[in-house]
Amino acid sequence: MKSLRLSSSVALAAGALALTACGSGVVPSSDAQPPAPAASACPTALPDSDAAPEWTLPGTTGSVAVTGSTDTAAPLVRVESPFTVAETQVSTLQAGDGPVVSPTATVSVCYQGVNGRDGSIFDSSYQRGAPVDFPLDGVIPGFQKAIAGQNVGSTVAVAMTSADGYPQGQPGAGILPGDSLIFAIKILGATD
Repeated sequence: MKSLRLSSSVALAAGALALTACGSGVVPSSDAQPPAPAASACPTALPDSDAAPEWTLPGTTGSVAVTGSTDTAAPLVRVESPFTVAETQVSTLQAGDGPVVSPTATVSVCYQGVNGRDGSIFDSSYQRGAPVDFPLDGVIPGFQKAIAGQNVGSTVAVAMTSADGYPQGQPGAGILPGDSLIFAIKILGATD
């Protein structure tokens, strides 16, 4: 099973990886690199709770509404739980004008991960205020599907099946087998 990767400087929380609102993260592994010095920071301010969603998706059960991040605020992911999807779906919230990201690129991103089962944020580089760099060929399939083929500068959202996330779960992050996951992602850079 592949996992998303985080910088080794990320603090561990509650016996797991760092998370946004509380908890335990999922995204990293030891080969993640710290963000390049030129990468911009991830905004840490709370999003406008009145902002109109840029993507709404009814699931097999529940629904999700996602508003992407801005230059000054983190994204907002609202979940009517339990939210599940039968097929991984990706939406480009804001198209970037940079180069197209290849499936094997190393990317620098800001992201927030939300569990569809209960709507909890299980990991967020936005809360930490720093982007994360990792090779796309070393992450969970749903994360790669969301980013590969997008343009640098894009903000995307993905609602992924358990099979494209963590089929056996990720207990330290509160992810159970069968949980659908939602990520809001800003692609800051990519290198091949």
